[in-house]
Amino acid sequence: MIKAVIIGLGKMGISHAAILGGLPNVELVAVCDTDSLLQSAFKKLTKIQVYTDYKKMIEEVKPDCVYVVTPTKLHYEMVMFALEKGCHVFCEKPFALTAEQGEKMVALAKAKGLVNQVGYHNRYIGTFNELKRLLAEGVIGKPFYFMGEAYGPVVLKPKGGTWRSDKKNGGGCIEDYAAHVLNLINYVTGSTLVGCAGTQMPSIFSGEVDDAVYGSLTLANGLKGQISVNWSDDTVRKMTTSVKVHGDGGKLEADATTLKIYVREDNPKYGLQKGWNFRYITDVTPPVEFNLRGEEYTAESEAFINGILTGKVDERNSFESALQTDYIIKKMEEDAV
Repeated sequence: MIKAVIIGLGKMGISHAAILGGLPNVELVAVCDTDSLLQSAFKKLTKIQVYTDYKKMIEEVKPDCVYVVTPTKLHYEMVMFALEKGCHVFCEKPFALTAEQGEKMVALAKAKGLVNQVGYHNRYIGTFNELKRLLAEGVIGKPFYFMGEAYGPVVLKPKGGTWRSDKKNGGGCIEDYAAHVLNLINYVTGSTLVGCAGTQMPSIFSGEVDDAVYGSLTLANGLKGQISVNWSDDTVRKMTTSVKVHGDGGKLEADATTLKIYVREDNPKYGLQKGWNFRYITDVTPPVEFNLRGEEYTAESEAFINGILTGKVDERNSFESALQTDYIIKKMEEDAV
């Protein structure tokens, strides 16, 4: 039985706690947070040990794996400590506050031979995985353009007081929203974002951080496209993320529920007729043990735990892949200045 602990009991920390409780072969034995209300709830309603000092928790409990679910500023210190203690680590996104920190975490995880994962959950959504497969197999011919988008009603009036509104803590739209899209573009195209131009990062309501990110991007394979992300958009009810890829033989468009496939000619091999074809999340998503908030959140934890148990590690969300996203974030921030 894998012993797991969680550092940080915000929205995602509680989600991970619930998911781990529904998985076989893993037991959540301890949690750590400084919030007294959350501490009292776990003490009253569970038998899980509660700590306020993550180092003490790791040293006393000696867990097999650690979930780091805290503001980005704290990731480096916590991940490095857990790795030094021989723990496998799941870290929420974005990976690190700086690319230099990310490089050190990647190097230590490799040196220790420990399973590592970052919570870019879109890589476990069926529609995006099907887009990736069809693109790689040339269903739309040679691609010549991509577009990554995300919109949400997160910051709709001037406010502050949270880590997301503080650049020094890793806040801002580019870290919290655009990171998902950049990471997803890397994944579905099978190439790495290496360049950017014309980056705009306006502050719409926030005082210290960006509320939107726009710009042109270049992949290592030469393919070019754009990004459009805005977390101050009240035309949507919740976060919406999508990727489009145009090819000389058609077009692929995917969000978290639907994959739209346009082909110029019939393609019997893939069951596609000339024109528009549709595949839905229920058609392309493998079942999971426990569905909370979406299969993808459980799927990523299943992959992490199974990697620890079997040694057959699913590398799609490794520290190294997340570091590639941090590199392009850094470039975009520099380009926007």
